[in-house]
Amino acid sequence: MASYFCPCPRGMEAALAEELGEIALQSTTMKVHNQVPGGVHCSGHLTDAYRINLHSRIASRVLMRMAHASYKNENDIYDLTLAQPWEDWFGVDHTIRVDVTAVKSPLRSLEFTTLKIKDAICDRFRDQFDKRPSVNTREPDMRIVGFLDSHNFTVYLDTSGEALFKRGWREETGDAPLRENLAAGMLRVAGWKPGTVLFDPMCGSGTILIEAAQMVQGIPPGATRAFAFEKFNDFTPAPWRELKAAIKPNPLPAEPTIFGSDISGDMVAMTRHNLRIAGISFEVPLKQIEAQEVKPPTEQPGILLTNPPYGERIGVRGDSTIAADEMSVVFYASLGTTLKQRFAGWTVFLFTADLSLPKLLRLKEARKTPFFNGALECRLFRFDMVAGYNRREEAKPKPQ
Repeated sequence: MASYFCPCPRGMEAALAEELGEIALQSTTMKVHNQVPGGVHCSGHLTDAYRINLHSRIASRVLMRMAHASYKNENDIYDLTLAQPWEDWFGVDHTIRVDVTAVKSPLRSLEFTTLKIKDAICDRFRDQFDKRPSVNTREPDMRIVGFLDSHNFTVYLDTSGEALFKRGWREETGDAPLRENLAAGMLRVAGWKPGTVLFDPMCGSGTILIEAAQMVQGIPPGATRAFAFEKFNDFTPAPWRELKAAIKPNPLPAEPTIFGSDISGDMVAMTRHNLRIAGISFEVPLKQIEAQEVKPPTEQPGILLTNPPYGERIGVRGDSTIAADEMSVVFYASLGTTLKQRFAGWTVFLFTADLSLPKLLRLKEARKTPFFNGALECRLFRFDMVAGYNRREEAKPKPQ
């Protein structure tokens, strides 16, 4: 049994804890513990790490805790790292990379701390084998992660390898693509579930649509990619093969429920291509159309979820002779009118770093949830497009 930490985009911790709770239902050994800023602690057998890597759409990585202790200086960190049996997990011929994050650490240099961790691992191998692993910062076999707070140091071995938002299908991206795990977290926070109508009118390269479509089809996010744990010394393929063999695809929908559009024909073509290589085998209708011109794709209301362009990105989508901020005002005023006039009964979610968005749309948000897209502070704004204002006015009895 091991302790794990699953980092995620900041703001997504509650959504990740809920998702990990669902994954734990498939295991007799996995337990979900506490949420902390930036992730969720859990524990379980090594196969539970395989399970989370395969099924979690929101986690960024699955980090296995090797050691945890208090520290006063870099030498304490070196000693604790040196004492760990790294050779049980990987060999001297594997390449390594070390990353360190810190919150309120008194140590002056994270770079020096990173170097001390790397030296401790290499010294342990050199002491035993007269050889040391090489460092590869671009494509390492093994990633070691250190975390420091004001008093304690934790060192982890990453079971994931490449970050989990890299699902293995993306060949190309549009301008400023949304990360897959952020898109998945937004779908969960929005309350979307397979069967509910979903519409992304500014779909870009299709990230939100593909996350939703894979959920509809029952394709786990890690189904087609490789993981670091497959290179562990004692990795036995049988339990991993069993987990993948247990994947049961869902029946394909008879009618489309996921829809997308974009002003750019290139983006629509890219989304279509990405859906295909992500393994989606049912129809996701796509249109080339400006967002402020769209109409609801179905008669029954659903969820509209999109990551609209902001700042520089708006300039790419329109007349280059108009300043981006002026274009932004015109674009959002027009989009707000479209939402009010055509999307009665819909729940609209817009994810943006532009915190003045409700004002530009001339809409009052029902809720705003703070999230971070990397270091960029963003909001997921929810607007409830209430149906029937005009009809209610007409239904009033006329004065005699």
